[in-house]
Amino acid sequence: MEKSNILLETGTNELEIILFTVGNGTFGINVLKVREIINPLPITETPNEHEHVEGVIRLREEVIPVIDLSKVLNAPPSEKPQEDKLIIAELNKLKVAFHVHSVSRIHRISWEQIEKPSELSQGSTQTIGIVKMENVMPLLLDFEKIVVDINPVSGLSVEKVKAMGPRMRSKKKILVAEDSPMLRKLLHDTLSEAGYESLQFFENGKMAWEYLELLAKENEEDINKRINAIITDIEMPQMDGHHLTRRIKETPELKHLPVIIFSSLITNDLFHKGESVGASAQISKPEIVLLVETLDELLN
Repeated sequence: MEKSNILLETGTNELEIILFTVGNGTFGINVLKVREIINPLPITETPNEHEHVEGVIRLREEVIPVIDLSKVLNAPPSEKPQEDKLIIAELNKLKVAFHVHSVSRIHRISWEQIEKPSELSQGSTQTIGIVKMENVMPLLLDFEKIVVDINPVSGLSVEKVKAMGPRMRSKKKILVAEDSPMLRKLLHDTLSEAGYESLQFFENGKMAWEYLELLAKENEEDINKRINAIITDIEMPQMDGHHLTRRIKETPELKHLPVIIFSSLITNDLFHKGESVGASAQISKPEIVLLVETLDELLN
């Protein structure tokens, strides 16, 4: 597989994706999620496993579940099993192997090339974006949702916030940039339960930035009446969270606002990317309790 020799700078609103096929469809996964790509290994079936889970593999000293994407996507099985691959990914602090039918090369693209699919074109809630490329339009899958659908414990939990006990209600105003409708609802429910009820949601970084850009024309006192903190995902169509954070921190009228990056891509290897664009804090999904505690620390 061909790989770029130039390191991708943080905050440029670019990403690198690996294209792969399942059935007759072409799909993409962010390189930042991928740890390695391997040939299939012997699979051990486990009792009472989800219908989309083939079993587990042993990769070196780790036991990793294998998700059959053809079953997830209701696609036909592989016609050339000898070309099948396992994409070993890390997200939400979990390692997962996605069984795909072939893998091609890495492509560098801009988030501006990614359109949110309409309800008609989406055909499945597993898709977060359509990539407009010259010869093909691959779909970016919502790998986090695929994993949470199989293992709900790996998602955000209101119960974890309730376990924090009664809390003083906060009037602080929080802007949230998150492209997943499922996660927007979960964030609304969990943050409201935690006492943060003044929430304003945007579907992507570009929409959030356009609002913030208007606010930047006001004085700091008026800005603080409208917004006190920002929570952003990283992977979003049109503008990613790193680029959004960078723009905020480079804008004199906005740079005082705390920005928390809340993403499945927060790992030890990638933490420096958020630091380089000036994030106030970085928290890995689904650590909702830590997100609440960080908000408390930054806002109180």
